[in-house]
Amino acid sequence: MQRDFGIISSCLRGVDEADALDYIRDAGFSTFFSSERSTDMQSVTKIRKKADALGLRYEFLHAPFKGVNAMWTDEAISYPFFQSILNAIDAASENGVPAIIMHVSSGWHPPQINDLGLSRYDKVVEYGEKKGVIIAFENLRKVGNHAYLMQRYEDNEFVAYCFDNGHEHCYTETVPYLDLFGKKLLCTHIHDNFGRPADPEANGDLHLLPFDGNYDFQTMMRKLDKCGYTGTLMLETGNWNERYTHLTPEELLKTAYERVEKLSKL
Repeated sequence: MQRDFGIISSCLRGVDEADALDYIRDAGFSTFFSSERSTDMQSVTKIRKKADALGLRYEFLHAPFKGVNAMWTDEAISYPFFQSILNAIDAASENGVPAIIMHVSSGWHPPQINDLGLSRYDKVVEYGEKKGVIIAFENLRKVGNHAYLMQRYEDNEFVAYCFDNGHEHCYTETVPYLDLFGKKLLCTHIHDNFGRPADPEANGDLHLLPFDGNYDFQTMMRKLDKCGYTGTLMLETGNWNERYTHLTPEELLKTAYERVEKLSKL
């Protein structure tokens, strides 16, 4: 199945995301998404203008996620974080970016699902619908938290699923996310790692280039085909990983394009 190739615009350490688009386009990518560091109106507008000038498609932006557990609490940080999500929706809407990606919670011991948090997510979804922006929930550590919201909004066309294969591998490798939520699949975050570390506190979320870890990409591609996914194979990796710091921007993106092209042929 023919699919477009994309990559996160923060893939180059020390390079502004708008400036990175030149390298991304020159490497052959046709589309991208922006990181959680670029969700304010000014940054998104700057990236959008550059993308349009280069003929790149701006598929989605990653909403802020540091402090996401505040969505479920009444701590002082809860309102500013909640407002940052609404601001990201505004930035997407004003710049014609069709979707934002959201985390549901963070860490192995996040707050329990509760009415306060659900009311906030309801407001996020309602606001996204009002602004014409899809909210795509990304899988992380806690399967139940993610599943609860996916089921809560399963009939809402403004709620979708973002499949992160690397998170599946290093956090929940026995959970078949595409089998469970493939019908709501909107987009992908693709990278590699070596599965869940023996030390549960260690970070296994390495964001390697495909085929530099041991993830089963062939099975992933078969599942993407099975659920009828025709969207972009979107990489979430970059030379901020110490394994790739020796590569120039051109070398990194050339290699990244070759890897996703190889992936597409499995």
